[in-house]
Amino acid sequence: MKKKTIILTFISVITMGCGLIFYTLLEPYWLEIKEDDFYSPDVPPAFQLTKVVFISDIHHADYFSLKRVRQVVETVNKLKPDLIILGGDYVYYEACYTQPCFSELKKLTAPLGIYGVLGNHDYWADPENSKQSLQEAGFFLLDNNATWVSNGKDRIKIGGVADLWESNQDLQPTLRDVRDTDFVLLVSHNPDYVEQIKTPLIDLVLCGHTHGGQVAFFGLWAPILPSRYGQKYRTGRVVTENTTVIISNGIGTILPPVRFFVRPQINVIYLKRQ
Repeated sequence: MKKKTIILTFISVITMGCGLIFYTLLEPYWLEIKEDDFYSPDVPPAFQLTKVVFISDIHHADYFSLKRVRQVVETVNKLKPDLIILGGDYVYYEACYTQPCFSELKKLTAPLGIYGVLGNHDYWADPENSKQSLQEAGFFLLDNNATWVSNGKDRIKIGGVADLWESNQDLQPTLRDVRDTDFVLLVSHNPDYVEQIKTPLIDLVLCGHTHGGQVAFFGLWAPILPSRYGQKYRTGRVVTENTTVIISNGIGTILPPVRFFVRPQINVIYLKRQ
């Protein structure tokens, strides 16, 4: 009887282990549409209920196929965004994936435009090729750059900084010519940059990079995070002294290509006038 119990226990443990392994390989395909309302008195009337779709960390490579990139594009377009923000890391290391990835991403559509920064993997692949591919797709490059986006008589400022690990950051193009009452959205691939923001002029920061840790115990704590600040910027909304940041889990993965209680995300942010 005791021997039978041991065997059944062993089988149960093996079955559970195989189930967990299967789940970690399955979850990267279980894409979540994560919606947030962002309230600010600086949102101008014409931008009330503007739908901002944020996608980051696609990591197109052998284990994130061009077909999956195409499916992401189709999913985003079905959301009918007013404005699309790209958070960087379009490929995983190798430059050979950059142009094919953007050949699909250029099919994204948004009436108020598409804007993006590069991530550390885009720099590791080939920064000039990455910038050229992004711009040739018809997107506005936000690396240490900014632009006013108009809707009727109203406008908002969208800016970005270059990757924290692989470049220098210049916030002045974003802050130049803005007033306290202007709505300002900043894009930084790496959320650790938020610690360097010492001005209250930036209403909202969108970031990726962390993947939510990819593997998180009960979705609450990740043992490995590419951040100097522990779990602070792992995922979701963080309110700091000067601004608010939303960190996406991203879409793709780095090796190993698994997720556990950290579903891939497309983030939808509705701008609302407080």
